[in-house]
Amino acid sequence: MGYTPSKPNTLGLIQLIDIDLRELARFIDWTFFFMAWRIPGRYEGIETVHNCLSCRMGWLQQFPEVDRPKAEEALKLFKDAQEMLRQMLDEKIISINASFGVFEGYAEDDNVFIHNNEQTIKIPMLRQQHAATDGFCYSLADFVAPENDYVGAFATTVIGVEDFAETFEKEDDMYHSILAKTLSDRLAEAAAEWLHWKVRKEYWGYAPDEKLTVKEMLKTQYSGIRPAVGYPSLPDQSIIFNLDPLLKFSEIGISLTENGAMFPNASICGLYFAHPKSKYFMIGKIDEAQFLDYARRSDKSPEVLKKWMAANL
Repeated sequence: MGYTPSKPNTLGLIQLIDIDLRELARFIDWTFFFMAWRIPGRYEGIETVHNCLSCRMGWLQQFPEVDRPKAEEALKLFKDAQEMLRQMLDEKIISINASFGVFEGYAEDDNVFIHNNEQTIKIPMLRQQHAATDGFCYSLADFVAPENDYVGAFATTVIGVEDFAETFEKEDDMYHSILAKTLSDRLAEAAAEWLHWKVRKEYWGYAPDEKLTVKEMLKTQYSGIRPAVGYPSLPDQSIIFNLDPLLKFSEIGISLTENGAMFPNASICGLYFAHPKSKYFMIGKIDEAQFLDYARRSDKSPEVLKKWMAANL
């Protein structure tokens, strides 16, 4: 997969504190918000529905009669979420922070190496054992050149939502407590989407002329990818400990548990790849030979690594 690496406009670590919520709100993927509430489906135009009865009924008419109760439930939930967003903004309840950067890097032996000042971070990658639809077995290392390339990394988090949710729990208002938490999860994802857009156009700048709508971005129609730790192409949660020294989680309010979970829970971290042929994929199950090779490259014993890789064995 040879290509000419795109030199970033800005090299090294950048941290953003208290990103404007109004800027991020338009990047919320409401489909996944509704799925978290077990209301599957797409509710196009929901943001245009006003509070008047005629407007609400007109919007509901587009759904088959059997689906209207679920659509009405989604509409109420959406209105409540919008009201909570306004409260979060007006009362400055939360702070949305990010740590990210583009760094010099290269790939070797299914490992990705990232240089930052005096440190070199190794991120071991896994490879599909069952070919994708194009007949190729992918590894994220395929999207980095063997020398003189660049790799990005990022983390986003929502600070303050736990205390906010607790105020509702003290009043036995579990609905608004859960609403605050699920909304903050989507805000962390929205921040990651917004940040990736800024990286593509400005900080890395490999797609300066991109003219996608938010809806098109949410359908991943952009160039490059941002796989998150724990997701299908980067399933080993322990990799988060490799990224901590690079991104300095504590400086934006993130702490890690011994199991690699991020706190606050509304936090995401992952990598950026600019290769024009980079794509999202699922690693799936791996065999014993690849597992042992991955353990060697991870500098972990197979016994220790098994707890991190159980879903892929």
